Amino acid sequence: MGYAPPTSLIIATYNWAEALYCNLLSVAKQRILPKEVIIADDGSDNKTHSLIVRMQETFPVPLVHVWHEDQGFRKSEILNKAVAQSTGSYVIQVDGDVLLHPSFVTDHLAAAEQAVFIRGSRARITAAKTETLLQNADVNLKFYSPGVYNRLNALRMPGLSRLGYRKEMKSRSVRGSNLAFWKDDFVKVNGYNNDLSGWGHEDEELAARFINNNIEKKIVKLGAVQFHLHHTELPKPNEPHHRQVIEKTLDKKVKRCTNGYQELL
Repeated sequence: MGYAPPTSLIIATYNWAEALYCNLLSVAKQRILPKEVIIADDGSDNKTHSLIVRMQETFPVPLVHVWHEDQGFRKSEILNKAVAQSTGSYVIQVDGDVLLHPSFVTDHLAAAEQAVFIRGSRARITAAKTETLLQNADVNLKFYSPGVYNRLNALRMPGLSRLGYRKEMKSRSVRGSNLAFWKDDFVKVNGYNNDLSGWGHEDEELAARFINNNIEKKIVKLGAVQFHLHHTELPKPNEPHHRQVIEKTLDKKVKRCTNGYQELL
């Protein structure tokens, strides 16, 4: 787009301060910085709080810590609370266990478009590389770096990136670790569904309501590159129920959830 809207970068985290530290180092290296960075903290212990306080002293933009008590996996709620604290008109959302290419924000802003939300992708890092990276706080990764796989998702080609854009109005598939949307659109659909507690698909259910409101999904390739640190998979006891909620959202063309962003204000 022709201008850069005021942008809030929201980072979801829970009790992995070492990963969050490296994530924030990669944010500080962005060629275009967001207006602010908001940590959406789903109840981490004091180690994460102490890290954020320390980094606030020198971080190049305001670094805001939004926290609530640990009562189990409540990512939807903490993301709603983080968006409520945001002051940007555009929101880029990532997880605290990814590292961002220095042009990550630049590429998202280049892809931003009214009545559109963005789905990015991610490369992955092996367990051994993740351990070394966290020990050394080394965030300088390239698509050819040892220990990187899903390498095509790590390839940044700005001259060809527009050829990698694709819009669609059917699939709700997204990644909450690489997602961007207009705050007004988020408010319109009432944000994340707070009834989705536990791991799984809160981002896809949000995307389904975006699509039901004629907000198109734009898939971005060859840009907005991020690298996902290795970790064990979380338990998913509520995942089947969450899938049922998504199917209902799609079948009934639900445009707003009844327990979302507005109910936490």
